[in-house]
Amino acid sequence: MSAASPLRLEIPEPHNAVRTELHPDLNHAHVRFIGLGKTYNGQQGPVAALHGIDLAIQRGEVFGIIGRSGAGKSSLIRTINRLEQPTSGRVLIDQVDIGEFDEERLVHLRRRIGMIFQHFNLMSAKTVWQNVELPLKVAGVAKPAREQKVRELLELVGLQDKHKAYPAQLSGGQKQRVGIARALVHDPAILLCDEATSALDPETTQSILGLLREINRRLGLTIILITHEMAVIRDICDRVVVLEHGKIVEQGPVWQVFGNPQHEVSKTLLAPLQHSLPEDLQGRLQPQPASAQDAVVLRLQFTGSRQDEPDLAALFSALGGRVRLLQGGVERIQGHALGQLLLAVSGSPLGTEQLQQRAAAWAQQVEVLGYVV
Repeated sequence: MSAASPLRLEIPEPHNAVRTELHPDLNHAHVRFIGLGKTYNGQQGPVAALHGIDLAIQRGEVFGIIGRSGAGKSSLIRTINRLEQPTSGRVLIDQVDIGEFDEERLVHLRRRIGMIFQHFNLMSAKTVWQNVELPLKVAGVAKPAREQKVRELLELVGLQDKHKAYPAQLSGGQKQRVGIARALVHDPAILLCDEATSALDPETTQSILGLLREINRRLGLTIILITHEMAVIRDICDRVVVLEHGKIVEQGPVWQVFGNPQHEVSKTLLAPLQHSLPEDLQGRLQPQPASAQDAVVLRLQFTGSRQDEPDLAALFSALGGRVRLLQGGVERIQGHALGQLLLAVSGSPLGTEQLQQRAAAWAQQVEVLGYVV
């Protein structure tokens, strides 16, 4: 399959359809949520899953939706293909409001929006080939065209030699590759991923994320994925939105949210990726120096607002004395340097406040944690 320009959903419109004009900055949005709300009828009364969601997803980007369990991620993503009907607000795709679609237009819409799932949803009694081919048979596609499409897709996902295998004979990663191939049979413009890597081990997760990014580049698809794993967002997404109790609490480019999270939920979700203070060091830290030989411990945070990597030689020279790296590291996300360094500085002619000021020339945030012998 050759590279393609970004696809548009070609949805037949009735003659009296009115296209919704957006703000000029949003007219190129592929998917747009406007004041979206969703309420379910629970045993104890109505349960609000989404509240006033306003969000624009641009064409061709990989967009992440993250939040804790029950935050409303699945409810939100399922309104895009109308598997969930919003209680209030609108969903626009290519500036077309899909809220009033009849069954015929919904069928057309759903064929152009692929979806892959956490547990693969394969038919155990059918081979890999038959699982991928099935949606094409249901749509009435002629056999020669079906065979060509299935062959191309199995080659794309690297399973051309597994076409006769049954799901029980496949690994988790291979099953997900079948699910991805099946989701692409109708040449979708949008690919929805519902916790697509949650059931996979870390190595297999990386291979699936690599495949999704390659599909995004080659086919120009807009990929929208939901997950509770911040590492997945870091590795593949361009932008991310954080949900909590059905509301947007933070959104932005991945480097920005990762480098300087503003909301407590974002900080909590990012905690597993952060280096916490080692217990042995925490036990030795004192709020005040016991002698002039004690080292001051500094935490330097790099939020990505500067794209150049920290110059450690210049930093250590500016601090003076003996500088030891206790812990930390810097990584690059979307061309921005993010991370933190834990330094112990001893024997410097500078006072603690001066050390903090000097370090601030390289790091966006500098914190004095205490002193150690």
